[in-house]
Amino acid sequence: MDKRVEERQNTRVDLRTDKGHSGTVVTFVGHATACIEMDGQALVTDPLLRDRVWHLRRDEPCAEEGCLPVDELTAVIVSHLHPDHADVSSLRSIPSDVPLIVPKGTGGYLRTRLPHHVESVAIGESYQLGPVKLLAVPAAHTGPGSTLAPLSASAGFMIQGSHTVYFAGDTALFDGMEDLGNGFAIDLALLPVWGYGPNLRGEHMTPRDAAQSLTMLRPKMAVPIHWGTFRPVGKVWSRFAFFSDPPYTFAGYAAHLAPDTSVYILQPGDSVEF
Repeated sequence: MDKRVEERQNTRVDLRTDKGHSGTVVTFVGHATACIEMDGQALVTDPLLRDRVWHLRRDEPCAEEGCLPVDELTAVIVSHLHPDHADVSSLRSIPSDVPLIVPKGTGGYLRTRLPHHVESVAIGESYQLGPVKLLAVPAAHTGPGSTLAPLSASAGFMIQGSHTVYFAGDTALFDGMEDLGNGFAIDLALLPVWGYGPNLRGEHMTPRDAAQSLTMLRPKMAVPIHWGTFRPVGKVWSRFAFFSDPPYTFAGYAAHLAPDTSVYILQPGDSVEF
């Protein structure tokens, strides 16, 4: 392992049991799910909160009190309607008074299935959550299942308060990432680096693509998401490195392509505070 990657990995911290933090805390819950605590608000992205989904099982089951590190959420962000990002069963487990913030074009599908208030925002539009603004930004993603909504109904989100966190959702590299890097001082980027298997279908970023995106986005910190967490039932699957290697591959490329960005490889449940 690259020495710089090893040093970065070893600087990660776990704040799940620390209730006294005053900065921004980002917890990697698993797959594309992250909990962002900022300025008194607690947001969760693309919640996938079950221990078993289809033929996939979570590597480490959620704690008895659930997967999330907070007792109460302020809002949910859904980036698009692929079932591993808009899991209706997981969304139903979230209290109905918690609003869902979604890209324009996806709201109708969710409103017919959930009791929550669903706020649809177009690219460039925002939703204000106390002192925190959720701004929908472009994403380049179609892939399997896109017939659930228009192909354009996919977004990333800039979460802006005392810090700026970029949640990319699912996306391929696209030229507009340069504009995001120029337009926002990103403190931390949550970047997808993989899928469920060795073949990425549709528009996704590979670990190298995600590292390349750092040169365009120029965040101070990055956390790889959309990797591992779930794998098919059966011991044989534990032998396949593509479930666990992608974040380390990403960090290796990032150390050379974007040395000014600190990469934190978080296991599900791990957090970083800044």
